[in-house]
Amino acid sequence: MNAAIASILEDVLEGRRLSAADAVTLLESHELAAIGRAADAVTRRLHPEPYRTYNIDRNINYTNICSAVCDFCAFYRGLKDPEAYVLDRDTLLRKIEETVALGGDQILMQGGMHPTLPLEWYEDLLRDIKAHFPQVNVHGFSPPEIHAFTKVSKRPLREVLERLARAGLGSLPGGGGEILVDRVRAAITRGKAMTDDWLEVSRQWHLLGGRSTATMMYGHVETLAERVEHLDRLRQLQDETGGFTAFICWSFQPDNTRMDDIPPAGAFEYLKTQAVARLYLDNVANIQSSWVTQGREIGQLALLFGANDMGSLMIEENVVSAAGTVHHLTLDEMKSSIADLGWIPRRRNVFYELFEDEPPAADAERTRTRAVQLPVALSSP
Repeated sequence: MNAAIASILEDVLEGRRLSAADAVTLLESHELAAIGRAADAVTRRLHPEPYRTYNIDRNINYTNICSAVCDFCAFYRGLKDPEAYVLDRDTLLRKIEETVALGGDQILMQGGMHPTLPLEWYEDLLRDIKAHFPQVNVHGFSPPEIHAFTKVSKRPLREVLERLARAGLGSLPGGGGEILVDRVRAAITRGKAMTDDWLEVSRQWHLLGGRSTATMMYGHVETLAERVEHLDRLRQLQDETGGFTAFICWSFQPDNTRMDDIPPAGAFEYLKTQAVARLYLDNVANIQSSWVTQGREIGQLALLFGANDMGSLMIEENVVSAAGTVHHLTLDEMKSSIADLGWIPRRRNVFYELFEDEPPAADAERTRTRAVQLPVALSSP
């Protein structure tokens, strides 16, 4: 092993906080096995328990209409596009009912940044969900969406967050982070929250007592130093608030996007990036595997490269699949991916609280977790 890499990893394993410069050195190296072993050691120190976790939820994209133009996105549509939609309320509630029937206790609800829907529309949506399914946590509205709500409603961020929380919002997903460096964001998107805006939404939500996740989409126009800068901004905010429950990274999926000339980052880069993130984010308790973009085998291997969580069963997924990447797992496959590595699979919620009992067994058809495009009744944009 390279002596410089060995020295960096030894220092980290002895408890020294990884510096940005050393993190870049790790990302530049090809010492995947050594970096992975160090990340695994850190994970086992943070999580000595005999289990690894997963959850059951559904990604409901309530609209694909978006005022931003993101070159990396194959999902969004303009307001007048013939494929534009806003899910009607009955369809959305039916999707939640199906999720509950499969043992889910949460929905991940995200959409495009709709240019005209008022804040009251989102409040009514949350109240309807909680009235019908009080036990379901709404993990909803990424920081760029929340930032867009403030622009459409012309209301302060704190007020918007407080109103959404009162209406039933339970936690925030970390979507829309991409790379938290303004140079990168300006290069790949227009009309979307910049770095400080994304972080401020998360900060204010945490200060209200809320919890959220953090993400990173890498492998496009960012440099390795900018990848580390992203991690550093997250680590700084976590030092300040402690509000991030987990970190998830995935590689850019280029198909059907305006950036389809960029070759996708492979499994080597994914595992190395996740392992470095585990070493760098010493104040974030949980790292989720991204089997949705990497597939079952690499998603499972991620549990040996810093992840302690297999992520969501993902009953439905539309954004990544729009970019041509569709991986499927059943509940049994999710559990066996954990068990085959010697851990007990345990179901948890978004706050990483464990369920005492596994959900009732369902027949094979109902436990399928295909990222299907279910027939939906769509309202006009």
